[in-house]
Amino acid sequence: MKRSDSGIAIIGGGHNALVCAFYLARAGHEVTVFERRHIVGGAAVTEEFHPGFRNSVASYSVSLLHPKVIADLDLARHGLRIVPRYASNFLPLDDRNYLLGTAPAEIAKFSARDAQAIGAYTAELQAVADTVRALLLQTPPNFGEATWLDAIPELIRSAAVGRRLSSMSLAAKRDLLALFAQSGGEWLDRWFESDPIKALLGFDSIVGNYASPYTPGSAYVLLHHVVGEVNGSKGVWGHAMGGMGAIAQAMAAACIEKGVRIRTADPVLEVAVENGRAVGVVTEGGQTHPARCVVSGINPKLLFTRLVKASELPPDFRNRIERYRCGSGTFRMNVALSELPRFACLPEPGPHLNTGIVMAPSLAYMDRAYTDARAHGWSEKPIVEMLVPSVIDDTLAPPGRHVASLFCQHVAPELPDGRSWDDHRDEVADLMLRTVEAFAPGFRNSVIGVQAFSPLDLERTFGLTGGDIMHGRLEFDQMFSARPVLGHGNYRSPIRGLYMCGAGTHPGGGVSGIPGHNAAREILRDSRTFFWRRH
Repeated sequence: MKRSDSGIAIIGGGHNALVCAFYLARAGHEVTVFERRHIVGGAAVTEEFHPGFRNSVASYSVSLLHPKVIADLDLARHGLRIVPRYASNFLPLDDRNYLLGTAPAEIAKFSARDAQAIGAYTAELQAVADTVRALLLQTPPNFGEATWLDAIPELIRSAAVGRRLSSMSLAAKRDLLALFAQSGGEWLDRWFESDPIKALLGFDSIVGNYASPYTPGSAYVLLHHVVGEVNGSKGVWGHAMGGMGAIAQAMAAACIEKGVRIRTADPVLEVAVENGRAVGVVTEGGQTHPARCVVSGINPKLLFTRLVKASELPPDFRNRIERYRCGSGTFRMNVALSELPRFACLPEPGPHLNTGIVMAPSLAYMDRAYTDARAHGWSEKPIVEMLVPSVIDDTLAPPGRHVASLFCQHVAPELPDGRSWDDHRDEVADLMLRTVEAFAPGFRNSVIGVQAFSPLDLERTFGLTGGDIMHGRLEFDQMFSARPVLGHGNYRSPIRGLYMCGAGTHPGGGVSGIPGHNAAREILRDSRTFFWRRH
């Protein structure tokens, strides 16, 4: 296959792929993005799901989007505006009691001791988060097979990581180790005594994580969800005006301005490989597109089990990719409403509707939801987080109407006993609405329309293997240098000229743009040296 000297083909039009495309095009490369759907953005899209009602139909909130990515792509000039939430979360408990955010006065309603502890807890967690933030834009050291030619850059990367970790206090190092090894429940039990504050904070440990809050390693997932920022405020979450699609559309505009060609409704069927090197892509339409290198923004399991022939991969790598764990236990719904929900404990409209509304009153409740889902496919008492973005964004619904995002945990990525999600989607969707109804009487009567995505639907529609919003579970052996597989945590694959830039690489899931940023940097490094021929 004859190939261009500068052309780069990118598989998938998700936000990380767009970020990668921007940096490569800015450096002077010809870049073409191939997206399977009719719209770019991957899971970060805004679409009409019911006549007159639009929403962020998959990903639904923003915090992890890196400030450097926002600045480099000049996303504000391209129309992006992010508004912070009122508080961290709202936790309705019963007809009278609730917890709104983590202000000491709120927490003191349940425990004076916990109200005193929250400041030190936040400071300790953010101290560790600062170390993680410093590593986000770094390429992980590649602890795999390497020649002496590879050794120097890897030693430099290792030294940079070592310097950062060495600069931490001994107490912070101990906390970092604990957060990687412990469960979210263990971490929170050490700090607090009341169930409401532990539930409010512990929800982050099971977001997109098919696990109990008492599963070892879930404390890191909690940490992962507090390393972001909105408009310079650390640990804050916000709403992208116009929905999450506004992020992708701003990125696409930045790409087009740099000359990137974006081909929608043009799915890639195969990565073309010759003599161990990627030389282009073949689309489902039968067209072959030669390229100097190929970059994948899709789940690595999808890439290496469907788009790359097994014969082109080292057997051990292929086997480990097949065992790469996906499945975040997510059931996602978009709901059109005739009116705002009224919670029994706080019935009138107010700032509590401009935050994440978590319907899971304790860590024990979350633990049972996980156990039940593993046994039966879903829990009869599921975990539901609801956002009502139309309270601050009137572009999403007709006047006087509203939209709600329901992010629901836990459901099994694959149902037991050979059952199909196609046969149970509506049943579980109704369960989720009834769960909200228990906290907000009258909610079901206000429902005008519903869009429901089971894990299978998330895979079919957005390419989220196993319905996994993270492109692979955030567990110790699938993180940093081992994401997706040890020896290929530096955005390079076993096939020369085939790179990875999606959330299946460091630092993992969330709408951050960081994998795309880091992968582009590595591709550009290779393009400027003799490594371009080797990688």
